[in-house]
Amino acid sequence: MANVVLDSLLKPLAEFYKPSFVEEIAINHAGEVWMRLHGARVPWVSYRAEQLSKQYLVDLIHTVANIYELPFDPTHGIPVVYATLPGNHRFSAIAGPNVQYDEDDVTGGVALNIRGGNAPQTDFKNYHLEKGKKLLKVKTRKSERPDDPYERLMSAINDGSPILISGATATGKTTFLNHMLTLIDQNSRVITVEDAREIHVPQANRVHFVLSRTEQSNNFNYARLLDLVVRMTPDVIIGGEISTDNASVLWEMLGTGHDHFYTTIHAESAEAAYAAFADRILHTQPAYDRTDLIAEMKKKIRVVQLARDGSLRAVTEVV
Repeated sequence: MANVVLDSLLKPLAEFYKPSFVEEIAINHAGEVWMRLHGARVPWVSYRAEQLSKQYLVDLIHTVANIYELPFDPTHGIPVVYATLPGNHRFSAIAGPNVQYDEDDVTGGVALNIRGGNAPQTDFKNYHLEKGKKLLKVKTRKSERPDDPYERLMSAINDGSPILISGATATGKTTFLNHMLTLIDQNSRVITVEDAREIHVPQANRVHFVLSRTEQSNNFNYARLLDLVVRMTPDVIIGGEISTDNASVLWEMLGTGHDHFYTTIHAESAEAAYAAFADRILHTQPAYDRTDLIAEMKKKIRVVQLARDGSLRAVTEVV
């Protein structure tokens, strides 16, 4: 009986995620669905879907939670639900104040992904693994760093290197980050993680997660956020300003293999930025060795240092 109810409720969505040419679907807000197509040159395409109202989507999440006996309370409990739908489709969803697609969406929104179930027939050759042949190098980052600071930054953006934007208060870190986002492929799927909505993302396929430092009332935390972000298959991850609360999770996100990871930190130099990031991680994860941690950061992360003198704002380091 439960499956009959679920199948009936899923009908408005099934036309989007069940076709064999669809790898997954994503809903960032009510009334629109994004489809990732197998092997497409432009992987994500969007469709208006007025039938996918906010009320329908929230009711769907509640129903999935009830059928699979999962906790779901966006206001005071856990706002996320993970399940495997009939047909082996993996379902990940969140609703409530932690989702804010638009700056004025103060009551909270809804976002979900449904993926799997339509994987094409494959073998090792599809992964370019054959006897006697060398493995392919895919998305390898350039080891050299151009002498010109502008070229160094553009090289980091183009090859997807993680970038830490560092500076004191009012040096323009968020404004600088907002401009960097205009240089990213407009077809990218972007997920932001902030404690307040400040980042302006020009890409339409985007999700904004908010974890307020002062007004958090439910049981959504950075550990749960990490799990959700990786299930939402982002092309770009934007972390809010690094703090003792989020530093270790942002460091874990950086290690999930996603390109284009950007975040900001308060520090007076690039060297101090690495140290500050490490110290914030050590605040909650003291088992790390500080020296090794900083050395690993220097291998992985580029730093853009900003400074201010009166009305003058300038990039002073690109490492």
